[in-house]
Amino acid sequence: MPPRLADWLLLLQLLLLAVASSVASRTGSWMSLGLQGLDVWRSPQMYVVGTSPLCARIPGLSPGQRRLCQLRQDHMSSVGRGARAGIAECQHQFRTSRWNCSTVDDPSVFGPVLRIPSREAAFAHSIAAAGVVMAVARSCRNGKLTACGCSKAGRPADLDPDWTWGGCGDNIAYGYRFARTFADIRERERRFRAGSRRQARALMNIHNNRAGAKSVISLTKVNCRCHGVSGSCSAVTCWQRLPAFREVGDMLKDKYDGATKVRVTRRSKLRVRNKSYRQPTADDLVYIRESPDYCRRNATLGSSGTAGRTCVRGSKGTDGCDLLCCGRGYNTQRVTVTERCRCKFVWCCKVQCQACTRRKTLHTCK
Repeated sequence: MPPRLADWLLLLQLLLLAVASSVASRTGSWMSLGLQGLDVWRSPQMYVVGTSPLCARIPGLSPGQRRLCQLRQDHMSSVGRGARAGIAECQHQFRTSRWNCSTVDDPSVFGPVLRIPSREAAFAHSIAAAGVVMAVARSCRNGKLTACGCSKAGRPADLDPDWTWGGCGDNIAYGYRFARTFADIRERERRFRAGSRRQARALMNIHNNRAGAKSVISLTKVNCRCHGVSGSCSAVTCWQRLPAFREVGDMLKDKYDGATKVRVTRRSKLRVRNKSYRQPTADDLVYIRESPDYCRRNATLGSSGTAGRTCVRGSKGTDGCDLLCCGRGYNTQRVTVTERCRCKFVWCCKVQCQACTRRKTLHTCK
């Protein structure tokens, strides 16, 4: 079967799954796959033909996602790696913010905060979708998935005509389609009336899933390698390559900072709430409600508060004691830390370091 026809048939199957599925669970999130241990994904029971013992046990999946899990069981380890990468990148991007993307030990991953249609939920959905795009695209290239292989992307128009196009590139097109379908099934299978809160949240999630997945495509690079005797570069081969995930995280964090507050219309469309602002594009992040107060611990909102968090005195950024501590002040103490120091390279091939002890001043929020 031609590759393009096979891709379209897969997409049709996935869409039919979404339509046929029943109402999704409200309490879990498919991102919980990122919290599963590696031993789960390596289990030989995962790939038993005609059965789905693991798919039925994964918490947080909607009915449609479980069916897709059964249809494409070999994809699920990539989904888990992508979700795990998204969670880790979220925690890096917000490590100095009042909300630090902390996880909880249940299928909701981020706790009650993910139920609020705020900027934080927008970022969480977008970065998780981006992580799955990258993980699936890389697995295609590495030959780990039966449904896809190397990228079939066309030759860039601005590529030197003497260079060869056709190395085994990351299959970003397939990764994009699969990630979008897997993430959106949960939203499309919800039953809701037009204009309802549930419909608005579903439309918001679908929009942000797409924005996250598209960010990977927008940052995709062309990688080239020289071939020839003694580095003569007599021939050059080029292919499509994924960006570094940190680049994707940085881009989506910028979009988080500039996210647009929207509302849903009677025609089930997202429209900017303040008419003086421009209508958000498919690349922008959108949210419906303002973020809650993350200053103090609140189990209902899922906020762990900022008490005890380390801050930087005098900083004007989000890590500054004035901002991070919410005006409550901070404690200062001198602590002893042990760090690696005076490292040197030892032939061949390791790095040896000494352990150095020093005193440092630590500031923590009250």
